[in-house]
Amino acid sequence: MKKYIVLLLLAVFALPACNDMLDLRDNGTTDMGQVFADRNMTRGYINSCYNYIGGLDLRAGSFSDDAQDAQAITSGTKYDYWYNQALNASNFASYNFDGDPWTTLFQGIRKCNVFLDNIGEATAKMTEQERAAWSAQAKTLRAFYYMQLVKRYGGVPLALTDYGTSHDYSGDSRATVSEVVTQILKDCDEAIAVGDCEDFSYVYRDGQWGMMTKAVAQAIRAEAVMYAISPLHDNGTFDKQQALNVAADALSKLLANGYSLWDKSSDTYSAYALYFLTNPNDLRAVDKETIYGGTQVAVWANCGVPVLAGTTTAGSCPTQELVDAYEMANGQPAITGYSDAAHLKPIINAASGYDETKPYEGRDPRFYASIFYNMSKRGGTYINTYVGGTCGISSTNIRYTSTGYYMRKLGSDASNRNTNQDGYLRMIRLTDVYMNFAEVAAKVAGPYQNVAGVNMSAADALNAIRARAGMPDLPSGLSADEFEARYRNERRVEFALEQDRYFSLRRWNVLGEYAKQVTGMRITQNGSAFEYQRFAFDARQTAETKYLLYPINTTELNKMSKLTGNNWQNPGW
Repeated sequence: MKKYIVLLLLAVFALPACNDMLDLRDNGTTDMGQVFADRNMTRGYINSCYNYIGGLDLRAGSFSDDAQDAQAITSGTKYDYWYNQALNASNFASYNFDGDPWTTLFQGIRKCNVFLDNIGEATAKMTEQERAAWSAQAKTLRAFYYMQLVKRYGGVPLALTDYGTSHDYSGDSRATVSEVVTQILKDCDEAIAVGDCEDFSYVYRDGQWGMMTKAVAQAIRAEAVMYAISPLHDNGTFDKQQALNVAADALSKLLANGYSLWDKSSDTYSAYALYFLTNPNDLRAVDKETIYGGTQVAVWANCGVPVLAGTTTAGSCPTQELVDAYEMANGQPAITGYSDAAHLKPIINAASGYDETKPYEGRDPRFYASIFYNMSKRGGTYINTYVGGTCGISSTNIRYTSTGYYMRKLGSDASNRNTNQDGYLRMIRLTDVYMNFAEVAAKVAGPYQNVAGVNMSAADALNAIRARAGMPDLPSGLSADEFEARYRNERRVEFALEQDRYFSLRRWNVLGEYAKQVTGMRITQNGSAFEYQRFAFDARQTAETKYLLYPINTTELNKMSKLTGNNWQNPGW
């Protein structure tokens, strides 16, 4: 009886290995002997292991302090709940930007485990090189799934084989982040060690878009060690020198295999802006920065400006805090903080040249590529965000900005309801690896220490990113704390309005410091001049300590608690 209870309840580990591509028996399961005796079915099974990756959310910025979503004024929306309600473990998935992927990710892990358990003895017609390459894909995928779990839940149980229907769950427990990261590195290292071949290398070939590669494995390695020694997860058990060696090696190998930061611009778009507008599915003929993923979005419709017919909502409206994060073009921070809790009194860096009466002049070029501000232009149309303007601020209409700003990043000036030429969200790009190396290197070796294996320092890595954007190098001689502040700000600006900020605030354990209070800018026209007034939104309810990690949904929690006798829930939930 216990066997059947486990089979029914623990879908996370014991779902039948079924897929539409595979022939099923009458009871809905697949005969593994049959699958791995047939070449097409074997390839179909490894393909099915990819079904749990998940997508990217254009409006992920609305769940961090980067943006206040225009739809927050509509009662019952996920943004209304995220800002104004206290969530619980039962409803969290309905209002979080990517739901609650615990079960989905473990299903993906289970599929990888089944494949790895069977591929070694498979009798299907394949070369040994193919057998090794397909195994490398499965190991990289398993590492990817575990990395996504760590980012969201912290330590999770390590399941490295198919549990089937007779596994005794009573002895299961959650591994520490350090232990999970160690396994992630093992999977990635074993995958990378496989010789380059058609089915697994650093490149994509025709028909392989979306496949795991050695480049993905390297990027996962760098991210994993960064999390292992992060303020939220560092329990002192993961060797920091090892973390530095891994991060440096990952970046070095990617650079040695032809990955580089995008540096092409056009008459209309800067290199930073044009990168996001370019389709990455080009077999790396032009885009040599993207490592994985490329989902086209419709900014014009879902984060659009109201002067464009067919827009549904202003969507992710950048906050004043994000605007303040952009340095001046001379490399000096414009705003260094706030002297009040409501963020209405900015601390201005007098040496920067920032002028409160002309707040949008002379800023980091990424500001102009990412944000529509008052009197900026979309093609030949002015974006007038002042009160009463054609794109004026509103607290009652979701098609108008709630903050005084609109999202420009990823949007093409040529897009409209007849043609979408907007850009592509990337899941992993080389910039991630530069940033992750910089974070680890600064913590372990210091900001300016040259790191063996990659021959650069943390500051060098940031300066490479800044150079692509058209920004000067960071000043030399910053203290560790000063460099950390500049690094974190650089990360915010480079990944503005993407999902990175959501996870970074949690990894750094500073969620309450930044995510609770956001502001906007109300602009009024006085003759030919404009007057600027900051205003505060109500404090958000999702900045408490418990939101550092996702809750385990109550269904899965009750199953595991009953079978193990332990409370698996994350703190505060």
